[in-house]
Amino acid sequence: MTLLPVEPAWRLADGAAELRWLITDLWSHEAVGIVGGEPKCCKSFLALELAIAVAAGVPCLRRYVVPDPGRVLLYAAEDSPATVRRRLEGIAAAAGVDLTDVDIQVITTPSLRLDLEADQRNLADTVANLKPRLLILDSFVRLHRIDENASREVGPLLGYLRELQRRHGLAVLVVHHAKKGGGCTRAGQALRGSSEFHAWGDSNLYLRREGEGDHLILTVEHRAAASPRPIKLELVQAGEALALKIVDRCQPAAPMPHSLDERITAALAGAHRTLLFAELRSHCRVRAATLYQRLAALAAAGRVIKAADGYRLAG
Repeated sequence: MTLLPVEPAWRLADGAAELRWLITDLWSHEAVGIVGGEPKCCKSFLALELAIAVAAGVPCLRRYVVPDPGRVLLYAAEDSPATVRRRLEGIAAAAGVDLTDVDIQVITTPSLRLDLEADQRNLADTVANLKPRLLILDSFVRLHRIDENASREVGPLLGYLRELQRRHGLAVLVVHHAKKGGGCTRAGQALRGSSEFHAWGDSNLYLRREGEGDHLILTVEHRAAASPRPIKLELVQAGEALALKIVDRCQPAAPMPHSLDERITAALAGAHRTLLFAELRSHCRVRAATLYQRLAALAAAGRVIKAADGYRLAG
């Protein structure tokens, strides 16, 4: 009989390992993951933005810091070498660097099939030789001839990439398509094919187009960190090329009510309905006795009406 090793709960390792970032808030250190989205949502542009940031050590999208830059290995199967170079030059220019000073190595083989053992060995040998900090594969559909809907076929290929990441200590980013018309679905669940894709990623970035306009919404997911708020992007001219840019939504904030009476009336006005006492207290964050006192005074002054189901503004 062979017993599995066990440990008393109180003796388990104390504390989690410190979270490290490849790109702060966007991609964790040595993470595998997906850049996903429907066609024409600038997935490849975003992957190249990450490539320039990591290789040049400049903030991604001019905002997200790269603590530990290094070489990037890129396989861009869906675009010609001339297109890849032109895009990288534009993104580099927007970042204030020259592409000749950026260590991005591009795999130029016309075909890379990661469902074949020979190509798996070739990629592993290339990674071992170049020692990149980040490997980008664009896109998944060009890397195989398997059934993307079959977990038994997708799982081993993603497992190979996970093994590559662990053995060589690098991050792996795979560009993958979302289902058409999946914009109303939770981002990770909208990815085309098996649910293995969503489960596999440590850091995932999802792009969708906002309505009929030119703006894009970037959603970030992490396995081991809180996700930032969605980011609004647009594709803009950068010299003779294009680059993604963050669109800041700088709307002036409404003035904060100072007195408790103002906070009460503002909460009632914003609700457009009768509020329970508990709801008002949650809005105003004061002691129950204080709130009762002010509500009674406002009711006596005719500014607030006490109804059977709570409180509402007079008039």
